[in-house]
Amino acid sequence: MSKQKAPFFKRLGRLCRLAAWLFRTARDLRAIDGNNAEERNRAVVVLGKGALDALDIELEIGVPPQGNVSGTLVVANHVSWLDIFAMSAVYPSSFIAKQEISGWPVLGKMGKNAGTVFINRNSRRDVEPINQAICAALKAGQNVSFFPEARTSSGLGILPFKAALFQSAIDAKAPIQAVTLRYYDGEGQRTDLPSYAEVNLFQSLWRIVSMKKIRIRLDFSPQYKPTDMPDKDRYVLKDIAETAIGEIVASDSPVQPLPKK
Repeated sequence: MSKQKAPFFKRLGRLCRLAAWLFRTARDLRAIDGNNAEERNRAVVVLGKGALDALDIELEIGVPPQGNVSGTLVVANHVSWLDIFAMSAVYPSSFIAKQEISGWPVLGKMGKNAGTVFINRNSRRDVEPINQAICAALKAGQNVSFFPEARTSSGLGILPFKAALFQSAIDAKAPIQAVTLRYYDGEGQRTDLPSYAEVNLFQSLWRIVSMKKIRIRLDFSPQYKPTDMPDKDRYVLKDIAETAIGEIVASDSPVQPLPKK
C-alpha cells in the first residue's frame, strides 16, 4: 500500500491545480450557450480532460466508441465522482445524478450549467418526468448518461442495475451505449481506493490525490437499439447492459462475483 502513496507536496500540488481548474471551469461554464449543443460538447470534453490532468490521472481507451455519436443513451458502472470526468473527456453528454450532488460546493453549480439532471433516487414519482426529460433530450440529438446501479460500488464488481430509466431509450427509439470503467493503481493493479462508496467527498478527494498514480480504463460495448428488438421491454435492455459491463469488470478483478442462483 505504501508504494501507492504520493509525496505530501505532490498531493498539495494536485489540490492546487484542481482548485485552479475549478475556477476556470466554473467561469467557462457560465459563458456556455445552453442552446448550442456543439459548444456545450466542446466545453464538456475540456472539462473532463482538465480535471483528470489536474489530478495526474491517466485515461486509457480500451474498446473505443462506435455507432451513433449523438442522441444516445449512455449507461455505465459507477465507482467514483471521477467517472463523470473520464466519460466526459471521451463521450460528451448530459448526466443523470442524485439530487444531493446539486448541493455540492462548486461541482453542483457546474453540473447544472453542464446540463446535469438531478433526481431524487428515493422517489418513484420522479421516474416518469425524468424519463420524459431524457426522451426529449435524446430526440433532440443530445447524449444522456446515467449510472443504473444508482449508487457507487467498490469498482471491483457491480451492483444490480435498475431498469426504470431504460424506458427513455424505448420511447425515443434511441441506441444504448454501455461503458465499463475500471480503476488501476500505479503498479497496474485493480484498485478500489478511488471508490466513493463509503466516504464523503473530501475523504474521497484526499484518497485520490494521495495515490501515486491512477489509471482509468474505459471500454465501449457495441451499441444496441430498442428498435431492433421491439418485443423487448426495459428489463431486457437493462440485462444486456448489465451483462456486458459485469463481464468486463470481472475479467481482471481480484474479487470474483458469486454465481447467480
